[in-house]
Amino acid sequence: MADPENKTHWMQIKIQTDGEIAEALAEVLGRFISDGVVVESITKFNPHTQENEPTGEVAVSGYLKVDGAFEANKQAIEQALWHLSQISPIPQPDYTLVKDQDWMSAWKEHYNPIPLGESLLILPAWQEPKAGEKRHIIRINPAMAFGTGTHPTTQLCLCLLEKTIQPGMHAIDVGCGSGILSIAALRLGASHVIAVDTDEQSVISTHENAGLNQVSPGELEIGKGSVKDILSGRFSYQEAPLVLVNILAPIIIRLFEQGLEKTVQEDGILLLSGILDHQEKDVLEAAQNVGFSVIQKLSDADWVSFALRKGRTDFL
Repeated sequence: MADPENKTHWMQIKIQTDGEIAEALAEVLGRFISDGVVVESITKFNPHTQENEPTGEVAVSGYLKVDGAFEANKQAIEQALWHLSQISPIPQPDYTLVKDQDWMSAWKEHYNPIPLGESLLILPAWQEPKAGEKRHIIRINPAMAFGTGTHPTTQLCLCLLEKTIQPGMHAIDVGCGSGILSIAALRLGASHVIAVDTDEQSVISTHENAGLNQVSPGELEIGKGSVKDILSGRFSYQEAPLVLVNILAPIIIRLFEQGLEKTVQEDGILLLSGILDHQEKDVLEAAQNVGFSVIQKLSDADWVSFALRKGRTDFL
């Protein structure tokens, strides 16, 4: 696939599928695509409501450089997708060749400012806010699929965060990904946040995005680890009045088995996101078994998110 004019080309790889397998697909593509993987909700125009409504499907896409390593990378991606398809059916990827001069605009056009809730604005790192913008701006360099603000799980969790956070709160972000929730918590008034993830690249991305948002180490403590590391005393505190978890449902259940509830102060709030609607019952059962009650629920297409309170049953 060499180009006779020696110009760089890029191949867009795009897979449209249901939301349940989206994060696993994004993780597979992300191993080979360093400039970011996009997860977009698919919408369809409803003539009755005159609105675009979610279909429950998502498109996972990224751009792979067409160079000497392209064929090997393409084969490796397809092999990884084949293994993943043994767990859940996956459609064949769509490939679209993009010329070098069009690639950057094609890649960046996926990322637009995203207003969320009443006061948040997710802004791609290369864009400037409009004059007089009054929302809290969170700049994100989209190096990861989950945590750029484009996926419903992140959006739902941010909306719940806006509704539940109190000024001066300490918070813990378990599975911080890009760090978007941690940065948002600080923008909304948290005085300090601990952000942990078991993935080294997530830790790096959180550091980078903290820098983009001029967040100081005194505000945001970032480290590789999980619940057991928090409870061991490796970080500044072992529990907080607000804990954020935006991970897949099976992992949330596993975190409860590791003592997730111990990271939440009595009467504190736990935000859970990354849950498909058919997984709701299992996640809530795990939470209620260790003393949590639902105080708020938000949903978008097939995804649901919860705010839960530890030790009390009254609503916000």
